Amino acid sequence: MKQSSPFVFTTGVLGYPILFVLLIWIVFWFEIRFGISFNNFGVRPGEIKGLRGILFSPFIHGDIKHLFNNTIPLFVLSMSLFYFYRKISWPVLIIGLLLTGILTWSIGRPANHIGASGIIYMLAAFLFFKGIFSKYYRLVALSLIVVFLYGGMLWYVTPIDPEISWEGHLSGLISGFMLAVFYRKNTIKSPKYEWEKPEYSEKEDLFMQHFDENGNFIERRFEVEEEATQTQEGQDETQFNKNSDKITYRYFYKKSEENKE
Repeated sequence: MKQSSPFVFTTGVLGYPILFVLLIWIVFWFEIRFGISFNNFGVRPGEIKGLRGILFSPFIHGDIKHLFNNTIPLFVLSMSLFYFYRKISWPVLIIGLLLTGILTWSIGRPANHIGASGIIYMLAAFLFFKGIFSKYYRLVALSLIVVFLYGGMLWYVTPIDPEISWEGHLSGLISGFMLAVFYRKNTIKSPKYEWEKPEYSEKEDLFMQHFDENGNFIERRFEVEEEATQTQEGQDETQFNKNSDKITYRYFYKKSEENKE
């Protein structure tokens, strides 16, 4: 049976975000366990070899603090994406990852840009702008929640810390905005009340019949009850007439005792 609600909780809503988080933690554990570093697989702007970081850099982190700071936002924002925008979740995630990496490679400093923060900024920007564009109350509420939880991240799209890839953050922000604009027509229509529908008639509205042309309340309960009673009586009479057409008469002749003698 087809779900009537556009928001459907599926196993992927939790499963995919958990998988993403596990992957970045497994990569970090592998580096610590075997004493190797994957930092060279990050995005390195201006170098052809650095293009491989577009795919690999989101899974690489410099230290435990960097990893922990990205874990919770990645889980929450990706879960929101798969729940509220499940039909376009994978295109947004894949295109956003590629676009963020390409922009970082284009505008970044000559360094290894690593971490999932670019994807986090992409998701936050997409969820915010897409909710505003949709004008649907649930998605607008999601936009406000994103601002409340992660609005402080906006400071880190500027070069305030030389150890932070602000270029990756800015690229993610731009990518999320571009995707929200691209998918702005894929919106959920807000539900319409009866009085907002084109076929609505104020004269046929039982509630509006309790008011006159000046807006004064009129007690119409007796009239409604009387009309309902008359309607019921009419239905009973009609039913009786229908039943009367089906009445049949049977006659039996029985001899009296006198005739038997």
